[in-house]
Amino acid sequence: MHKKILSLLVMGLFLSGFAVAQTDDSIAIRKISNELLANGTAYENLRYLCKQVGPRLSGSPQAQKSVEATFKMLKDAGADTVFLQPCMVPHWVRGDKEKGFIKLYDGTKYNLNLCALGNSEGTGKKGLTADVIEVKNFAELDKLGTEGVKDKIVFFNYPMNPTYVRSFMAYGESGVYRTRGPAAAAKYGAAAVMVRSLASNLDDFPHTGTTIYNDSFPKIPAVAISTNDAEWLSKQLKNNVVVSAFIRNTSTMLADAPSFNVVGELWGSEFPNEFITVGGHLDSWDLAEGAQDDGAGCVQSIEVIRTFKALGIKPKHTIRAVMFMNEENGTRGAAKYLELAKLNNEKHIFALESDAGGFTPRGFGISAKTEQMAKISGWKDLFFDYGVYQFTAGGGGADIGPLREIGAALAGLGTDSQRYFDLHHASTDTFEAVSKRELHLGAVNMTALIYLVDKYGL
Repeated sequence: MHKKILSLLVMGLFLSGFAVAQTDDSIAIRKISNELLANGTAYENLRYLCKQVGPRLSGSPQAQKSVEATFKMLKDAGADTVFLQPCMVPHWVRGDKEKGFIKLYDGTKYNLNLCALGNSEGTGKKGLTADVIEVKNFAELDKLGTEGVKDKIVFFNYPMNPTYVRSFMAYGESGVYRTRGPAAAAKYGAAAVMVRSLASNLDDFPHTGTTIYNDSFPKIPAVAISTNDAEWLSKQLKNNVVVSAFIRNTSTMLADAPSFNVVGELWGSEFPNEFITVGGHLDSWDLAEGAQDDGAGCVQSIEVIRTFKALGIKPKHTIRAVMFMNEENGTRGAAKYLELAKLNNEKHIFALESDAGGFTPRGFGISAKTEQMAKISGWKDLFFDYGVYQFTAGGGGADIGPLREIGAALAGLGTDSQRYFDLHHASTDTFEAVSKRELHLGAVNMTALIYLVDKYGL
């Protein structure tokens, strides 16, 4: 009897202690939320990045201006130190405004809404005229072979799958035709490639994005056309009324240019040589302001530093907010960050990336060991009041992904992505498309997760 009573008392003390710990964490996260939602600077920082700096394509003067701007933002946020990590980046230039049209048998010309894909070769100033052949996938391309493809413009028409509720799944599936399609068509002697824009809905805005050439084959011009134009063109080809297509783009790849990652640190009080990274990518495509992709992730990461400082939270580990350069067409900044981490023999325990836009936060995708995943998932209830309820296996980001190599657990902020691909890599990705409330709520959840990882370790 005495043993049973003692056991119940011990259990009660254990549960009481657990409840206190949970209450302490809840209180701390509420303070983080209150501070950020009332006094956050992410939205105004994003306004400056979009309106005063603008598009930030790697190697451009605007990219350098964004380095200088975020360096100052991190200083103003209260980072203990701010420094630059030099890296060489691709320097692709779009050139003149692209032109293109379809000529029909009745003599009419249908002007296309199109843009060059990132890293694309140009047609030259005279442009290029050729027959168009539509393919739905690589299997159809391979079946046509050289006989069916040579000297033609290959039109990859692979829509994003509307049945995927998580739109990033559709993007990953369709994106291969943008990244690999031009090289695959060049293998069979194609003159150029058109791809259907990676957009969830039908509209008139072309979406750019990187393409990757294969050095074994010629580098041919590659453009994206709007989803509305893709639907129209497919119908005309089925009706056999298309004579030819004309495209003109003067883009070119210049020599690599010097650039930088921007890093702000809060020094760890107990484990200064163990690092927790939170970041986004500073570069953007050149068609718009790069607000959702990924100015939002950058200013949210800066806000983690500012909020810790504002609340007097002294982290145990060194926390780094990193503005990675060149995620869009090379990931050179990510490679440099890993290289320097190895060179300096740094221990990286965790990294969090925000690269899904500044929309309403929904959860975190996590790539970690089983016991680490269980620990992070155990904090799930603390996030429910802030709109986050999904803790799923598999996640991270292009910039932090390489840190797995040196033992870091990874996480990516997941957002409500239903509208993301209306804006992604298109001229619609502007500051006006971002909600201050959603942006700051994402930063709340990021800061809370960093706080818990720092407090309890992994």
